[in-house]
Amino acid sequence: MRHAEAAIVTSELCHAGRPFALAALARWCSRGPVYLVDETGARRDVRARDLMRWSMQVAAEPVQRRWFIRDVRRRVEREWQALGDRQCVPADLTLPCAYLRTDLSFHVRAGGSVGHISGVINNLQAFGLRPVFITTDRVPTVDPAIPTHLVCGSERFWNYRELPAFVMDCVFGERADDVLRQQRFGFIYQRASLNNFAGVRLARRHKLPLVLEYNGSEVWISRHWGAHPLQYAELSTRIDALNFAAADLVIVVSDPIKEELRSRGVDPRKVLVNPNGVDPERYTPQIDGTAIRRRHGFGAQVVFGFIGTFGAWHGAEVLADAYVRMLQRRPDLRATTRLFLIGDGLRLARTKAIIASSAEASANTVFAGLVPQSDGPACLAACDVLVSPHVPNPDATPFFGSPTKLFEYMAMGRAIVASDLDQIGQVLRHDASAWLVPPADAEALAAGLAHVADDAALRQRLGTEARRDAVAKHSWREHTRRILDALPSAAIARPQQPESRQEER
Repeated sequence: MRHAEAAIVTSELCHAGRPFALAALARWCSRGPVYLVDETGARRDVRARDLMRWSMQVAAEPVQRRWFIRDVRRRVEREWQALGDRQCVPADLTLPCAYLRTDLSFHVRAGGSVGHISGVINNLQAFGLRPVFITTDRVPTVDPAIPTHLVCGSERFWNYRELPAFVMDCVFGERADDVLRQQRFGFIYQRASLNNFAGVRLARRHKLPLVLEYNGSEVWISRHWGAHPLQYAELSTRIDALNFAAADLVIVVSDPIKEELRSRGVDPRKVLVNPNGVDPERYTPQIDGTAIRRRHGFGAQVVFGFIGTFGAWHGAEVLADAYVRMLQRRPDLRATTRLFLIGDGLRLARTKAIIASSAEASANTVFAGLVPQSDGPACLAACDVLVSPHVPNPDATPFFGSPTKLFEYMAMGRAIVASDLDQIGQVLRHDASAWLVPPADAEALAAGLAHVADDAALRQRLGTEARRDAVAKHSWREHTRRILDALPSAAIARPQQPESRQEER
């Protein structure tokens, strides 16, 4: 009771959820009001009745959890049974498209998902489809002229690891159904997310074709890159299979993902491999990076740049190791090169530790932290060489990614040093549009960095060719055009449902 008031600050009140423990602590600290406030200044008081309601929910949910999961299983099986009665309807491209962003991640302001979502939805509008954006989070790079409906999260099961996604499936489906009842739509486009099959129900209910964008298995990701494997992995896999079976067209970003779907029984005729892309007008060599170079004291040095969320697959630690090795073997490059690392995420601490192990690398490295997506092009423009040090999958399966940073690098017209890894090695051409090195090989990467740093003419040649390829083949405009071209032939017979496994987890 020491303080006059206590505020719990969140990015948006809509997604504050149920901060029970934090609110109880704030209540104990304050003799006055306790409230939630977001970055817009919107405020919601936390009263005694809120704490009472939350405490009752927390007490009851451990008992309710098993019944809730059983209900989810029943709803999934009902949708499987309904698939046989659903007619294949062609997309009407004269009507608006409903774009569903169902992820349970909030306040995402940078990264590949931001670029992909805005790249597709903005260009759907450019092709005259008048998209309507139904989303769990605002995406800053989506054209503000596009009608947007924000779906708020529910308090129910908020403090559990996986259950909020099942809850969001219900909440999102109800909110999106209200939107779809207001006007006619030509098709539904859903960006697949964990444990969400709202698009399946909406497509059946409104007799619309469903386009599913699938970027990889969340079950696999949790097992190999996550802190904990999914507790309800069998149910999550069943929901994935339902989404694939119901979709009229499945968009994937790489051949390995298409092969994964084929091995899971998905008809390859309805799978479109469509690599990620870039807006070549937003990412362009014409952007001036002088101010950022001046801010960090880069001068005339050759700057190696990396931007990303420091995921397990990004290889930022390999880049840090390679830079340390390069400076050890080439003392002459200590005065003429810098390393510029932009972003934040899981592997940032490990990357910083590697850099800190070398006094020379520490003195030459700048960690810029997370920057908004809109500031990314200027940061890249401050670099002379852009590095994509992606590493293979830990279980030796093919690398299924299509890094958005790769196409942004290309559009910037800067020299690229990259891992020769699956799609990366297919999009880039060694000694033509990039300098390719074996993946996860710090020695080879160090040699590649030094080679490109030594040759200004090579940097110019590689950057010019990469920019040419990006504009000709890898714009979001072309990415979206390929989706629309595939739609008329997308409605084909659906496969038989796989046998269900009902055991409880």
